[in-house]
Amino acid sequence: MTSHPETIYLDHAATTPCDPRVVEAMLPYFTTMFGNPGSRNHRFGWDSEAAVDKAREQVARLLGADEKEIIFTSGATESNNLAIKGAAYLYEKAPAGSMNRGHIITSIIEHKAVLDPCKRLQKEGFEVTFLEPPQDGVITAEMVKAAMREDTILVSLMWANNEIGTINEIPEIGALCHERGVIFHTDATQWAGKMPTDVEKAQVDLLSMSGHKIYGPKGVGALYVRRRKPRVRLQALADGGGQERGFRSGTLNVTGIVGLGKACEIAMAEMEKDAARLIQLRDRVEKTITSQLDSCQVNGHATKRLPHITNISFGFVEGEGLMMAIKDIACSSGSACTSASLEPSYVLKGLGVGDELAHSSLRLSMGKWTTPEQVEYATAKIVEAVKRLREMSPLYDMHKEGIDLSKVEWAHH
Repeated sequence: MTSHPETIYLDHAATTPCDPRVVEAMLPYFTTMFGNPGSRNHRFGWDSEAAVDKAREQVARLLGADEKEIIFTSGATESNNLAIKGAAYLYEKAPAGSMNRGHIITSIIEHKAVLDPCKRLQKEGFEVTFLEPPQDGVITAEMVKAAMREDTILVSLMWANNEIGTINEIPEIGALCHERGVIFHTDATQWAGKMPTDVEKAQVDLLSMSGHKIYGPKGVGALYVRRRKPRVRLQALADGGGQERGFRSGTLNVTGIVGLGKACEIAMAEMEKDAARLIQLRDRVEKTITSQLDSCQVNGHATKRLPHITNISFGFVEGEGLMMAIKDIACSSGSACTSASLEPSYVLKGLGVGDELAHSSLRLSMGKWTTPEQVEYATAKIVEAVKRLREMSPLYDMHKEGIDLSKVEWAHH
């Protein structure tokens, strides 16, 4: 399943290849079934509308929702923006004479597609609390409870983290929000389609997901918007023809939507089997690496995490050097997601991982077609690269001699 046979793809948390069954479902909608679902007076429009309705049911089933609660978007970034800004604008409560338009709770290890909308709202007069998780990366209901105020209108926390795979206490946080009458949004980009999801049980009001993380096409996603107990409303961010219950105007991307629906259907059928296999692969990666190398750590919670992601920091190697040494393994480094910057990952720094270690971290994320042979080859390459880089490191020599590097006073010339 790879177009670069010489490169092993271990970056499924960034994007996944499209499942051939998804492509097959989409093909007719590029050519023969090209109608606009908004064309209500002929067969071409009806056929497309029927295809969209079917996809809506497939997405709803995956999430434990009603199909009327699914809004199609261009992906999780748009879903997050619509959920966070749309809810903030609609539920803002500025007490008379106050400059504060309402209070929002999120965390410092959210994806930029949540952090940036929250920062935008901050500039517009909302107050935002950014929770700081402990070293294991898990955000608990207790932490949210402690941050809640009279004027809290929205809580937005990811179901599972994209860099370390750690799972937050979403059902408990959902229960707390409902008890307090606060809208609860979760960015489930890494979670949906990988783990069983029930928005009713988890008491989630708004949920974002993306097609390209679950073997569907890029450029399409969904936002779940609760319709009852409580009925959640949002202010639209784009005005136009009133599609998607007025939440998201614009001609529907029928082809992408059909692909997303099919991807959800497949994910639901194969989730359990895939998860069991991925946990074995992930554990094998971690075991092989930690048994052959000292001074390396697996980041995040030991058990509360997704089956397919591992994030490992390697002491005494330089991040750039490590990435160069394993060029035939596609994975992501502990440098920021926006690879143009060489900032260490803000997620790892948020967990208290030092700059040096955060820089020399690798996120390895396995997928549906990752084989044990690929994992074996990749881990051997990584171990070999780290050993070779450490041979050139005077600091590693000092460490091996038992010198505590944190107490060394370096001479400044």
